[in-house]
Amino acid sequence: MTTAVTKPGSPAGSGSTGAEGPDRKLPSPSLLTRARRSFDTHWYAWAMVLPVVVVLGVLVGYPLGRGIYLSFTDANEANIGRVIGDFEVPSTYKFVGLDNYWNILSGQEGSFYPRLTWTVIWTASCVFLHYTIGLGLAMLLNRQVKGRSLYRVLLILPWAVPAFVAAFAWKLMYNSDNGVLNALLGKVGIGAVDWLGDPFVQKISVIAVNTWLGVPFMMVAILGGLQSIPRELYEAAEMDGASPWQRFRNVTLPGLRPVSSTVILLGTIWTFNMFPIIYLVIGQAGGTESEILVTYAYRLAFQGVRDYAASASYGIVILSLLLVFSVFYRRLLNRQEAVR
Repeated sequence: MTTAVTKPGSPAGSGSTGAEGPDRKLPSPSLLTRARRSFDTHWYAWAMVLPVVVVLGVLVGYPLGRGIYLSFTDANEANIGRVIGDFEVPSTYKFVGLDNYWNILSGQEGSFYPRLTWTVIWTASCVFLHYTIGLGLAMLLNRQVKGRSLYRVLLILPWAVPAFVAAFAWKLMYNSDNGVLNALLGKVGIGAVDWLGDPFVQKISVIAVNTWLGVPFMMVAILGGLQSIPRELYEAAEMDGASPWQRFRNVTLPGLRPVSSTVILLGTIWTFNMFPIIYLVIGQAGGTESEILVTYAYRLAFQGVRDYAASASYGIVILSLLLVFSVFYRRLLNRQEAVR
């Protein structure tokens, strides 16, 4: 004798059997339903995040959207809308599609690739010096030395100085006639150096300034990473007969990998866009050979015949380059972690 099994909650005689009941799946809730449930459950979190979202939308979202829009036009000082006294001049610029990007990337504009090359050299040099010098200072300050707290404060001071103040201070020191550096060189019988006049020397000069400013951040971040490495690893390596170099290579560097990957990525993004050092130290007298991409984009928008469309296009290209670098950099690190 067989007995029909009725699914709980279903009316008798509906035709559903016990074999079909467990296999049936309830329809997944829609995106709107899930969003409503999340809001009902975590409404306080949404309320806390809302002011930040609004501020980011106003300060970041709108300028970015406006820049993307202008990059597809031929907007410049002559055809942009403006108000002159009681008269309002309407905008007459038009949509040109990808012409601005083609002019930049194809080399027709003539300024992108030389400045990109110098920007990459500038970024790589500064980040390398930031990390290596910061690592060396962090390892020194991680030791038990007398006056360590005082040394830490003194080495962090450049980080506390605003970038524009540091730029003007270094510009005074680089002065060819009355600068401190040339005065010191004169004391030892060396002639004055035109620090901000010669194109090659001015590049070395701005790298030195940015290194002075960026080392403290690297030092502090790496010092925190060093203090998080267990001392037992060093003791075990020393008991196994590892030399100081072997302990550094096999214990210190692997232990710093999470911190190093983050600070190198941040340092690359910051240095690639380091506008104040290049613009304020070299100024207008340095010509255009030492301009990086962001200073050139600024000059397009605010100096001479203002080309807002070209400047916006440069901004989007710079953003795209940094996004591509960040994605490939993180993927490379993840691949290395998977291999290990």
